Amino acid sequence: MYFHGLFAGIAALVIIGLFHPVVIKGEYHFGKRIWPFFLITGLGFTAAACIVSHAYLSALLGITGFTCFWSIKELFDQEERVKRGWFPRNPSRNPA
Repeated sequence: MYFHGLFAGIAALVIIGLFHPVVIKGEYHFGKRIWPFFLITGLGFTAAACIVSHAYLSALLGITGFTCFWSIKELFDQEERVKRGWFPRNPSRNPA
């Protein structure tokens, strides 16, 4: 039996699960203006995935990179969730 795909799926689930609170806390403390951080980080992980020769490490780096890209969308969606009252707004941050 081959478990490589299973391990990649579990790793993807864990990585996405770790990014969920990062997006929520990031939006709470900094707003959507931190999206360039996710873009640069995602580009870095994606570039590293193209350079690394180890297949499993490359897959993990690629999954992390594209999770960073998806986090940009989620960051803007999180701002909308805050406006709807589904998540708390940071009272010390200006509603810009």
